[in-house]
Amino acid sequence: MLSTNAEFLYAEMMDVVRLYFGDTVPEISHFFLHDGIRFSNTVIVGGREYRFTEEQPWRGEIEFKRYARRFAKLALYIALRAETGRSMPWGALTGIRPTKLAYAEREAGRDFVPLFEKFGVSRENIALVSDVLAAQEGIYEKDEGAGDLYIGIPFCPSKCHYCSFITADIGRTGKYLERYLSALEKEIAACKGMRRLKSAYIGGGTPLVLETEQLARVLAAAADILPRGIEYTVEAGRPDVFTEEKLALLQKYGVTRVCVNPQTFSDETLVRIGRRHTSADIVRAFTMAQKFGFGINCDLIAGLTGETLFEFKDSVDRAVALSPDNITVHSLCLKRGAKLKEEESRLFVADIGKMIAYARETLYAAGYIPYYMYRQKYAAGNAENTGWTKPGKACVYNVDVMEEIADNVACGANAVSKRVFFEEGRIERIGSPKDIPTYIQKIDEIVEEKRRFFGEKQ
Repeated sequence: MLSTNAEFLYAEMMDVVRLYFGDTVPEISHFFLHDGIRFSNTVIVGGREYRFTEEQPWRGEIEFKRYARRFAKLALYIALRAETGRSMPWGALTGIRPTKLAYAEREAGRDFVPLFEKFGVSRENIALVSDVLAAQEGIYEKDEGAGDLYIGIPFCPSKCHYCSFITADIGRTGKYLERYLSALEKEIAACKGMRRLKSAYIGGGTPLVLETEQLARVLAAAADILPRGIEYTVEAGRPDVFTEEKLALLQKYGVTRVCVNPQTFSDETLVRIGRRHTSADIVRAFTMAQKFGFGINCDLIAGLTGETLFEFKDSVDRAVALSPDNITVHSLCLKRGAKLKEEESRLFVADIGKMIAYARETLYAAGYIPYYMYRQKYAAGNAENTGWTKPGKACVYNVDVMEEIADNVACGANAVSKRVFFEEGRIERIGSPKDIPTYIQKIDEIVEEKRRFFGEKQ
């Protein structure tokens, strides 16, 4: 177990401990002292003592705590690396957005590479971050008053094994659907003029699980508040819900981009994770979407239950052969609320590193470049999630959301709206209820709260 004399450091230090240990954690003691600009950390593991001192000027409590956490995590990481003989691909960086740290260093007039090297980040991952920042040139912009619209459809044909979203099986919860759509229409209408919208994203869930008439209601509501010609994504999702009628409807309402999310091209894996489609259905849906001229994203997951390195490589190769504009490679992650989390307390995927390495090598070779990336606490192999794009085809919405450089106006159950205060360096959020019946019941309160939240900035 970990003990520390500075309780405010405990949570983030435990993130480092989890990189190395599962349920059984050795006795680790930590002592923190600060004197002016000196941050001192002592770590004791297995009776061995490691001492670290850093000097760093700071202003205000927020900056003090930021540096205190940063140096405490680094001290603990170095000590555990020495004890175990193992390095981690992201070193002591446990935050979910390494690119934000890189941008912060740039804005302070410094190259981010020395800091990342100090924190033990691998050369390959430093290069990945550099490439992401390069791909975001011309898209990355802190624009006061700008925002993106998100609309959530929390219904799916079935619940996937790894999924932690609040998505409901439409076969079991369809009785709420009509009332949910009515509440959603009211919330979308209330968002008119709240922000100058740069892009829109309808996600879920599986939006195309809706019947054509139901989908039309959502698209019509969005059309009343969206400017013409913006990037407009619908996470169409599973191939088994695609129809030409629905895709024609998306085209009619100005949708420019759709996500076809196979996760894997292995039919055996699809059965294991709770999907009700085959790899042939994936190709059919992709071909159908191409006919309408949409930009297309394909999602893959590395480390799915029981999937071999050979099967994952085959999925990458088959995704590349389809030649979508974007391919997103996720690392399997344990998430609260997922069936997988109930069955596993810690993920061990023997070949996760080889899977991620193969995806990178293959996508680079095929002409794709990484344009956004983020990490999750309980990802297999301490790996990351990366969005890859053909040059000039990057998704603005994903960049804005991952880099947190625009407000987000979010509608639907469990949707989280966000305001970014650039000058103050802070972000505020409000979330709608996760429970669908509660969302429906409280829709008027939700609308009023959102109007107050997106009022004039103080």
